[in-house]
Amino acid sequence: MKNLRRKPYANFLRGLIEACFIIFLFYSNLLMGEYNHSGNGRHKDLTWVLHDIFTKENFFIAVIASLVGYLVFEFLRKKI
Repeated sequence: MKNLRRKPYANFLRGLIEACFIIFLFYSNLLMGEYNHSGNGRHKDLTWVLHDIFTKENFFIAVIASLVGYLVFEFLRKKI
């Protein structure tokens, strides 16, 4: 039978990929919100919208949310 041991950095890499995916979903949600009915994206250009959503505060929120989301999914993955 094959030895199915993972490489030592595989868990870290999986966690990093999951956290980056959550950050991607956060920013895509912000971008869609700018082009919604109430957003200013309908009246201004794309560069203004990108400048509006890519701020330090939004990045901090995205990182915290991705870490919390990763921890919740890991907890659920081990429970199920």
